[in-house]
Amino acid sequence: MRRSRMTAYVGSLLLAVGLALTGAASAQASTGQAAAGGYVALGDSYSSGVGAGSYISSSGSCDRSTKAYPYLWNAAHAPSSFAFTACSGATTDDVLANQLGPLDSTTSLVSITVGGNDAGFSDVMTTCVLQSDSTCLSRINTAKAYVDTTLPGKLDNLYSTIRGKAPSAHVVVLGYPRFYLLGQTCLGLSETKRSAINDAADHLDAAIAKVAANHGFTFGDVRTTFSGHEICSGSSWLHSVDWLDIGQSYHPTATGQSGGYLPVLNGAA
Repeated sequence: MRRSRMTAYVGSLLLAVGLALTGAASAQASTGQAAAGGYVALGDSYSSGVGAGSYISSSGSCDRSTKAYPYLWNAAHAPSSFAFTACSGATTDDVLANQLGPLDSTTSLVSITVGGNDAGFSDVMTTCVLQSDSTCLSRINTAKAYVDTTLPGKLDNLYSTIRGKAPSAHVVVLGYPRFYLLGQTCLGLSETKRSAINDAADHLDAAIAKVAANHGFTFGDVRTTFSGHEICSGSSWLHSVDWLDIGQSYHPTATGQSGGYLPVLNGAA
């Protein structure tokens, strides 16, 4: 009886080790496969790297940064080609109109963040910074209604177009972080506004993740990597309101790109 149990235990242990090794090999193969073809980085300012500095001069107002996660991934994995078309301020319509040119049958990896500008991210944050709690919450509710009614259709159209142009690509759709660590003494917005803004980020991420799943795309959740590094944490990877460079407000720092976004793409690619 004891021998039988020991044999079963050893067999189970070997099986578990085998599965773990197979999983590790699959993960390595997945990254290798992604790097074997071309990589195209699409999206808005969270992908272009606004807030990270070190902007590529030829990118103009798109503000593509050498410290943005797509640029870092390319440097680490050396895919056969790299097209960095993400642009500050981009909506789903902008991505459709201006960013999909490099996609083709040889593209093996696509990354994208988009949806925040469609939902009025900039106006939401401006309203919440400058106006009352009630006005902030009302603007957030309007944005959430858009996310519920209109954004899914726009994402669906965009994702279908990406798949049509890059039929063999592994597509990673990255989300947005929560902005505030709640329950902290922190100058600026009220706790009511901070909580509502975080809820709005969760609402947006849930909508994006659902449409991504419907298309068989991988959703990369950066809320986990940014946890403990939100504004008010004392170790923020996000810019708070920056009156000297208002455009980088509420965007990831260089560390937010390398520590918040890059590991998620690494794990999902």
